[in-house]
Amino acid sequence: MSLLLSSGRVRRAALPVALCVGLAAAVTACGEDPDKGTNGVGKLTATEIERKAQSAADGASAVRLSGSLVSNGETYKLNMQLKADGGIGSVISKDSTFQLLRIEDELYLKADAGFWSHADEDGDSGASAEPSEADSAVADKLRDKYVKVPEDDPSYKQLSGFTDKNVLLDGILTLHGKLTKGDRDRIGGLRTIKVNGGEGDGGTLDVSLEGVPYPLQLVRAGGAGTVTLSDWGKDFVLEAPTKGETVDYGSRLPEAEDQ
Repeated sequence: MSLLLSSGRVRRAALPVALCVGLAAAVTACGEDPDKGTNGVGKLTATEIERKAQSAADGASAVRLSGSLVSNGETYKLNMQLKADGGIGSVISKDSTFQLLRIEDELYLKADAGFWSHADEDGDSGASAEPSEADSAVADKLRDKYVKVPEDDPSYKQLSGFTDKNVLLDGILTLHGKLTKGDRDRIGGLRTIKVNGGEGDGGTLDVSLEGVPYPLQLVRAGGAGTVTLSDWGKDFVLEAPTKGETVDYGSRLPEAEDQ
């Protein structure tokens, strides 16, 4: 025995299905659970999500940090691999590019001749003078070589901070103002939920909804840079440069341009 539906009944029966398809972009359409298949942090409060992300970051053995940071009016572009006993990578500022390598307390700096040239800048005209012969000699000796930075050198603390996982993460993974949950997104192919500080004016943090709730991207408040965090827990080799790659400059580095 067959049951035949009139064309009107067919259209009415199909309407809910069509609505579900049309509203697929809305995560909650037709009763779909937006947290289905996730790690569940999307159900937490904004404060709890931030706390989970910070805890995950603290417990991770390694991370890659890339993007830009603005500090004291200077923009730094970073591409650093970090773990508990050191880090390696590059830092680019307005006037220079240099590489850093730290293994435990031993910090090495490698830069081109321009970094070491100490060309003085004329305060009135803003023009740069030619480096002296002494400066040029230093630059020729040090360029593209690893220079061990003495621990008592004034630049040691600042430079080593770029290679310190805890220092960098503690400095950037903090949102300001009242925390609120934002939109869901994708960063690096992973589903995320945003946590906004001060309705976005205090920074926005994307936290992974898949696997461990690692922080995956931070947009810092006040246009102070955007940082992407990846390769969580992915180990990498830290190896001291060979003797032929290294120059020992003694107890103090030459006074380079302000970095």
